[in-house]
Amino acid sequence: MTRDQGRTRESPAWLRRLAQGAARYAGRVSRPLVDRFRASLQLRVVSSTLIASTILVLIFSFVVAGSVTSGLLDERQDTAVEETENAAERAAEQLGTFSTASDTALPATMQRIVNELAEDPVYAPYIMLRTADGEVAKTHPVSGSAEPSAELMETVAGGKVATQYTEFDIEGDGPQPYLVVGSFIDLNIEYEIYAFYPLESQQDAIGLLRTNLALAGVALVLLLGVIAALVTRLVVTPVREAARTSQRLAAGLLHERMEVRGSDDLARLAGSFNLMAENLQNQIRRLEEMSMMQRRFTSDVSHELRTPLATIRMAADLLYDNRDEFDPLTKRSTELLQHEIDRFEDLLQELLEISRFDSGFASLEVEAVDVGRIAEDVVEGLSRLADECGVAITIDKPSRRVIAEVDQRRVHRILRNLVSNAIEHAEGRPVEITIAESETAVAVAVRDHGVGLKPGHADRVFDRFWRADPSRNRKTGGTGLGLAISLEDAKLHSGTLQAAGAPGEGTLFVLTLPLQSGNRVINSPIPLRFEQKKEAPHATQD
Repeated sequence: MTRDQGRTRESPAWLRRLAQGAARYAGRVSRPLVDRFRASLQLRVVSSTLIASTILVLIFSFVVAGSVTSGLLDERQDTAVEETENAAERAAEQLGTFSTASDTALPATMQRIVNELAEDPVYAPYIMLRTADGEVAKTHPVSGSAEPSAELMETVAGGKVATQYTEFDIEGDGPQPYLVVGSFIDLNIEYEIYAFYPLESQQDAIGLLRTNLALAGVALVLLLGVIAALVTRLVVTPVREAARTSQRLAAGLLHERMEVRGSDDLARLAGSFNLMAENLQNQIRRLEEMSMMQRRFTSDVSHELRTPLATIRMAADLLYDNRDEFDPLTKRSTELLQHEIDRFEDLLQELLEISRFDSGFASLEVEAVDVGRIAEDVVEGLSRLADECGVAITIDKPSRRVIAEVDQRRVHRILRNLVSNAIEHAEGRPVEITIAESETAVAVAVRDHGVGLKPGHADRVFDRFWRADPSRNRKTGGTGLGLAISLEDAKLHSGTLQAAGAPGEGTLFVLTLPLQSGNRVINSPIPLRFEQKKEAPHATQD
């Protein structure tokens, strides 16, 4: 293969790369314009109006120009044919005395006739008279290029009047448009007369018409564009104002309103929008007041209950310490009282914590800690509960320490709630804790193989005081706020807490926290994929 052949084969790929580069560059350049076009309703309306009006003006201009041009040329042709026929009759009167083409006076007579006809303003300024034998007399120079076409002369030789539109350079000023009319003179000698009519005036009239049509079309298109811009501005301006006002309302500026002008449809739209905003503001204020009252009530009740609870706690502790001196029934009652007071204190503590989240006073005490060590402490603290329930807990973590900037107390509380919840619902099956990290986040997954979650319950497990099965007997005596507080703790770290499960297959909780405080979680090292058990195929017998 030669070098030239190699270049020939490589050129299509080079051209394709060049075309692709040009297309990408054109896309980058046109993208702002396309985005602007899509974002502006007024621009789309004005552009559509301009395009449609331009097409209509072009069609109208072509139709009018074609009609006027055809009318001018047809009128000039009819007049030229009539004048040429008259010229043929006048020439026939003077040529009737010649019987043979060999007469020596014939050429001079033919030249005199065409000169007289050309000098008469009634006829064409350029005339050509010829015989069938080829004798020619004409008013324009012999070296000129004004010669009828062979088709025209053949038609005229057949005894018909024929016309032709063409361009000639008769005067040496360049090609000019002419109408050539040919007529047959039937005498002793057959003659053909051709008249050359200049079309400069018609051409000037047609050019002026086209110029005026173009100017009028441009002016009309621009006028329609301005009218479309003004009309759409009247409609789009209130819509834009409504959009800006709604954005301000969404940003929390509930006092923003639209200005009402006049009494038309747009004014009614603005009034309806303002009424909607007013009702929305009132409703939000009412909900805020109710929420504030609820938070204040929860906080006040929680604080007020601490004082009598402390007194009850002192009395209960005294009775619990001396329970061995009581009879069995009183001893059992003392133990139940101690247990319920412990649960009541947990409930008050969690209510206070919830009130801090609601009021926005919750804050983090960040420190760099080993997340794996926190999980081990949680498992160690819940080992007694796991033994009572017959649940084995395993921890799968990286070989090296996973250090994250978190609030150790809150992370410990999250994992304690998740693991204790898994132990409670594991139905004696194992609980698996998995720890993984990425470049930006750490994740802890808690998986049990117990009762699981019904469809739709995964979105409700974090609701306050919600239980999947209220009739179940509980060993831990939970308050119903543990998972809700865990979710708030995860959000406070800018992390996520997700749940998934299936009936009879168990539940999976995935806690994801950023490694550095202040960052946000984008992707979790442990995706929320709940893998269900596959049923083994039934054996068949041959």
